[in-house]
Amino acid sequence: MKILRAKDYADMSRKAANIISAQVILKPDCVLGLATGSTPIGTYQQLIKWYEKGDLDFSQVSTYNLDEYRGLTHDDPQSYHYFMRENLFDHVNIDQANTHVPDGSNPDADAACAEYDTIVAAAGYPDLQLLGIGNNGHIGFNEPDDHFSKGTHCVDLTESTIQANSRLFDRIEDVPRQAYTMGTQTIMSARAILVIANGEAKAQAVHDMCYGPITPSCPASILQLHANCVVIADEAALALCPAE
Repeated sequence: MKILRAKDYADMSRKAANIISAQVILKPDCVLGLATGSTPIGTYQQLIKWYEKGDLDFSQVSTYNLDEYRGLTHDDPQSYHYFMRENLFDHVNIDQANTHVPDGSNPDADAACAEYDTIVAAAGYPDLQLLGIGNNGHIGFNEPDDHFSKGTHCVDLTESTIQANSRLFDRIEDVPRQAYTMGTQTIMSARAILVIANGEAKAQAVHDMCYGPITPSCPASILQLHANCVVIADEAALALCPAE
């Protein structure tokens, strides 16, 4: 696991966008695993700027998102389908037929999750998987548990995750209580992983991810075992980590 220090959120976003853009340039038909939430928005904005300058071409790229809320339709403004269109897909020349997000609108959890596992495996798994990290150490929506998950599955969101995500909803009552998420085994199948984190609220989770014991009580800790994992975090998020 390699840790890169960023001065602030903007610096973190630029550094992350540099790694993603290098992947796209070196392999134009690459498979990207993408994340949602507030953390990657700056990274996506930087990628859009470079696309608009003519530096990036997404026409052959395919993408697979980590997760989706259960019960939301694709056009729901709170869905991750909608988030990705608003924050990246509608602003670059990606073929939206090559973009994939778990189908939260399918009430049959087993079928929706099995279908997503099938298409991610058929794509050969991501060349590069982008991750954020939750305050409780979750990756995707893999919450702290007594075991590491395998494939895509339906998860009950913890109260801390619901509280953290409530800032994106009008009322906390509107936050879905379940989601479909790639499992940790699927995430670990990516050839390279990029984790981004910012802010003091993430400091304990970042420390536990990088330096704590490998335990499903901090799902991100399993990334210590990945052969090619880069963490980019700002000074606040690295406050509890040794200065290297």
